[in-house]
Amino acid sequence: MLGNQSSQCEFILLGLSDLRYSQIPIFLLILLIYVAALAENLLIFFLVVSDSHLQTPMYFFLGNLSVLDIFNSSISISHVSFDIFTGNRLISYPTCISQVFLFTWFAGTESCMLTVMSYDRYVAICNPLHYTTVINIHLCVQVTFFFWLLKFVCCLVHILLTLRLDYPEPTTIPGFFCELFQLIQLSSSDTFLSYFFLYLDVVIIEVTSFLITFLSYVYIFKTILKITIKDGRRKAYSTCTSHLTVVFIFYGAAFFNYFHPKTKNFLVGRLLSVFYTVVSPLLNPIIYSLRNSDLIGALQKTLSRMASTP
Repeated sequence: MLGNQSSQCEFILLGLSDLRYSQIPIFLLILLIYVAALAENLLIFFLVVSDSHLQTPMYFFLGNLSVLDIFNSSISISHVSFDIFTGNRLISYPTCISQVFLFTWFAGTESCMLTVMSYDRYVAICNPLHYTTVINIHLCVQVTFFFWLLKFVCCLVHILLTLRLDYPEPTTIPGFFCELFQLIQLSSSDTFLSYFFLYLDVVIIEVTSFLITFLSYVYIFKTILKITIKDGRRKAYSTCTSHLTVVFIFYGAAFFNYFHPKTKNFLVGRLLSVFYTVVSPLLNPIIYSLRNSDLIGALQKTLSRMASTP
């Protein structure tokens, strides 16, 4: 297929189509999880925006994380719904490229956001007296904008390189939505530049983000172990365990999604993809809200205002 014909081609998105008797129950379960994740993340975002007590750096980052989770889960569920209700497994080249761009952008930005949140916890626990001078809302907005823009530029380069690739017809994508790594793998043309920039992006940004997160928690736990007061140590633990759990879920799901052993049965890979894109956004708000008195208090005040409104 000629390079200038790529925009005319269509892919076959496998989704749940090969699970003849179980695709409806599985789809309904995925849809239920998605709706719950959407509601939870919208609630977190609403509370962060509307409650003045949550106008702090930590909750500013948490609001951004909720927005990213909403986008990621929506991208992954969109074509599954279309496939189930129409029976059409075809996805156009422009739609597939758009999914790749948006998902890669939002997922990459989320990893950067988790890194910034790790540093925020590091400063709060290891240098509490300097926290207000080091971390402030103005700086948070600048850093957040920088990472959104950085990942946008990186994803734009990925897409420009992907547009150069050709694909055999028909090309079946064994997943729920289009992903960058899959498109590179399935191409029938030279993919050296695409792989090179992909691994460059992973090493420079993603691995660096992970190392900063890891080192932040090394220093955090070293500081906590030096706290002699039991209540002080417990309070310090409680301020970072939620975020650390989310980090483990994010990187763990991403690792198993992209590095699990390849088998002829792609069902495992698709289920891991669902966990990465739908279940993780469901768990994040629950983890952050658990034992979080600020969020619980903001929710109670909101419910009280709604109840008192005639």
